[in-house]
Amino acid sequence: MGDIRSGCRLRGILTLPKVCCPPRRTGSETSRPMHTTPFLIINPDSGSFSRRRIARVVDSLKRAGLPPVIHPVRNPAEALPCCQAIRRVREHPFIIVAAGDGTFNAVLNGLGPGPATLAVLPLGTSNVLAAELGITSLEDGIARICAGKTGPLSVGLLEFEAGRRYFALMAGSGLDGAVVGGVRAGEKRALKQGAYALSALRAALGWDRGMQEIVADGKLCLCHTAVVCNASRYGGNFRLSPDSDLFRPGFEIACVTSNHRRGYLAIIRNLFLGQPMPDAALTWLTATEIELRGAKPIQLDGDFIGHGPARITAVADFAQIIR
Repeated sequence: MGDIRSGCRLRGILTLPKVCCPPRRTGSETSRPMHTTPFLIINPDSGSFSRRRIARVVDSLKRAGLPPVIHPVRNPAEALPCCQAIRRVREHPFIIVAAGDGTFNAVLNGLGPGPATLAVLPLGTSNVLAAELGITSLEDGIARICAGKTGPLSVGLLEFEAGRRYFALMAGSGLDGAVVGGVRAGEKRALKQGAYALSALRAALGWDRGMQEIVADGKLCLCHTAVVCNASRYGGNFRLSPDSDLFRPGFEIACVTSNHRRGYLAIIRNLFLGQPMPDAALTWLTATEIELRGAKPIQLDGDFIGHGPARITAVADFAQIIR
């Protein structure tokens, strides 16, 4: 219970109703897909966080009969042990993530697959997952939580030398991983999504022309960058892979087969214009198992995690998610 108690401390960050730690589950407790006491994980450093918004979330949940147990985390890394502790005291936890995609990723990895219900409220920098679910605003996200409609979330599992990580949205190897890995914390706090543009500029100036091999369900492809898409959106509300679906196991893989800058410029242009990807710049593969060969930088759900080689596998029915 030590982790739960430390997660409940508000550390002077917020002025909210007092919260308490949940009682330990007993043998007589009945299992329910959605517990009436949700765990609300908030990250005050998220891109669009504010005390007023969180107070509105708490008030709305209480009025709907869902008074939350609040867990502030200072960064995504703190969310992982917090969710591990929640899993120990709730067989069927209901967790609301009022933060960004990185914090949601940490929640996935803290829980692991099992009978949990998850929800997301868009308070991050890009909020790709919220956009993928069609959540248009904080109020819309709250309304969906109160309605309680869920679907089976399928995710990806990446395994490499440093360990294993789940992801909900995408895994990028090559230039994509290098750009995310090159984002500086101070620039992200000040510039939000603009920090990624600065990192991309630095990557363009120090251009790495090296190629990599990927194997997708046994099919070999030589490419400069591979983006393994579990969701249709990328980098915000841009649609990179319209056929990808969070509720269906399997990936669409965007392989940039040229190591020239001009190919990336065509991809970026079409993303911003909402047009289909240029056939000359991308090769598309579909798979449930992928091998990333070589030592290219890798990002998961917008966070740098290390270098290849790595293996990616689709995981169906990881949890239920509010939709």
